[in-house]
Amino acid sequence: MKISIRTQILCTLLVVTLLASAQSKNRAYLSYIDQYYQLAEKQQKEHGIPASIILAQGLLESGAGQSEFAKESNNHFGIKCNDWTGAKIYHDDDKKGECFRKYDQVIDSYEDHAVFLKTRSRYAFLFELKPTDYEGWAYGLKKAGYATDPTYAYKLISIIDNYNLHQYDLSENSTNSFYADRKSKDKSDRNDNSGSMGTISATNNHLILKVNKVKFVTSISGDTYAGIADEFHMTEERLRNYNEVNSSTDLNPGTRVYIQSKRNKAPKENKTHTVQVNESMYSISQDYGIKIVSLYKMNKIPFTQGVALGQVLKLR
Repeated sequence: MKISIRTQILCTLLVVTLLASAQSKNRAYLSYIDQYYQLAEKQQKEHGIPASIILAQGLLESGAGQSEFAKESNNHFGIKCNDWTGAKIYHDDDKKGECFRKYDQVIDSYEDHAVFLKTRSRYAFLFELKPTDYEGWAYGLKKAGYATDPTYAYKLISIIDNYNLHQYDLSENSTNSFYADRKSKDKSDRNDNSGSMGTISATNNHLILKVNKVKFVTSISGDTYAGIADEFHMTEERLRNYNEVNSSTDLNPGTRVYIQSKRNKAPKENKTHTVQVNESMYSISQDYGIKIVSLYKMNKIPFTQGVALGQVLKLR
């Protein structure tokens, strides 16, 4: 049977699209999902928390199980001590040397995460949402104060969308062809893992997230603006322009790097922002995916002036 040129072109475009999608996925994240999705499903059935939310929080809070904090504590959800009577570990977070819960096994962290949410009244409204409403859960967790990061909800939603985690929120009989295929393909890689997330190496590709509908990645040790620009097929100058930094600015690990132009306003949900300790006009513009020039203009602040602690800024 003769295949038309149009069909060949369409097939080629499909292959390119699939390859691009695969390259945007971080191998460590995929391995984490393979290892813990069944545990997340179990937690959903027993406690009513969407499996997608559980996985997304675990991925984000633990760095896919690879952060030194997660390795030392088995704490995959960043839960602090509060009224905890078990083992403890101290780690710099919002403040220096904060107390966090330490667990014998990762499964204990997953179980305690569910108990933590179910036994605190400020999270009670979340359990009235549909189990498939992961966006409602993401915004609700931020609203209830689970994290201080103003973009926490967007990060969770981006991870869920990018890795199709919402498929785990479906019925017990739902299929998972994507991960079933991948398990067969990457079986040898996971055997080398020996059951420990600490030995998995991520690929050079960065995890792509979105805030304010703008794509970004987070830099890791050894990254440069030139290297990230090359990875995403653009000039270093363009990447620096997206992030509003000059040619002499070095890239530190943990920096948000936008790979698209930021927007002039924040999302509708974020009308204002109250300046916190150690925040600047630039850091706020990066948190919300807003151009710093637009932020200055909206608030009628001279470009030579900074912001004061407690000052309320317009974001749109």
